Amino acid sequence: MSTGTGTSTGTDTDKATDAAENRAATATTAAYKTIARGLGTGAPVYALLIVLLVALAATDPGFYEPDRFLAFVKRAAPLVILAAGQYLVIVCGEFDLSVGAIVTAGVVATAEVYGTYPDAPWLLMTAGLLLAGAVAGLVNGLITTRLRVPSFITTLGMMLILEGAVFYWTGGSPQGQLPQDFRQLGRGTAMGWLPWAVLACLAAGVLVVLLMRSDFGRTLIATGDSQRAAHLAGVRVHRARVLAFVFSGVAAALAAVLVGGFSGVSAQAGRGYEFEAITAVVLGGVALGGGRGSVVAAMAGAFSLQALFTWLNLQGVSGALESTVQGVIVIAAVGIGAADFSRLRRRRARPPGAPPGIASGTPPATPSGTSPATPSGGTPS
Repeated sequence: MSTGTGTSTGTDTDKATDAAENRAATATTAAYKTIARGLGTGAPVYALLIVLLVALAATDPGFYEPDRFLAFVKRAAPLVILAAGQYLVIVCGEFDLSVGAIVTAGVVATAEVYGTYPDAPWLLMTAGLLLAGAVAGLVNGLITTRLRVPSFITTLGMMLILEGAVFYWTGGSPQGQLPQDFRQLGRGTAMGWLPWAVLACLAAGVLVVLLMRSDFGRTLIATGDSQRAAHLAGVRVHRARVLAFVFSGVAAALAAVLVGGFSGVSAQAGRGYEFEAITAVVLGGVALGGGRGSVVAAMAGAFSLQALFTWLNLQGVSGALESTVQGVIVIAAVGIGAADFSRLRRRRARPPGAPPGIASGTPPATPSGTSPATPSGGTPS
């Protein structure tokens, strides 16, 4: 009697333990799924950014001193802002190759205007520069949507037009200069320690995140996913894409203010930024065809790219290899994103000799109109 009771008690305890373990495993799995959904397609770039930051700390122990780390963020701020603007264009299925030229033209044009009107208010000049960036983006968007010129060609043409105009205007050697009050946003600090460029980067990031969580953001993603489906659903596809180009132009103009403040006047101020921005967006897991990706991941891609270049510089690697690194990143990221891993898993799961479409444990197909064989006395499941 006592033996039976002891056995029953032990069985109940084992069952309770198993149930608790199953609940814990279920909760852990749910937590992992929640984290995965939150990270989305940007999980690899977040991991890469952490690895690079750890590598920088190991290479240079003083990297995380407040002044030096904030200087790193300040250097990365223009690229982060450009990546946020580029994301808006790419996620709706387009490209913007003109942002680097907008940066250069903005810096040079502002310096030339200050050369003629040295007492012009910096706030007015900044507003005018942002407006000019919006106009350049508007022209890109209208040509792409109304004239149906591919955005790659449209923005490539805009890049060449702006670069040629800058060279013609300055002869390749800008003569103007930027006053200190205009350069404060790019090189000055708030409260004596926090760079204005960091605040500008944070503000731009928050605005774009809020924009993507609005109806307009969902419209952009739907447009990139399927233009025809979005149009049939009542989405004003052309308007969404034009606005994406306008925001990208404004982001480029803001980056021009930061670059001009940080680096000064140069006819090469924005050279290569367009490809760095696209690389950052692709590194963030954003699909080049549009319809998928996170703006936070795109900005993390910009920080990762800047961290990678900083680490290579600390390792003594020539800066001339930066373009090579960008090319490798773009090809690898796009290749990984396009890989059909589900198909590969199905191939691995298929037993040897089985016809395509039959995975391990999958019952064989039966002719139409018949039922699969079942054990005697059983019913089909």
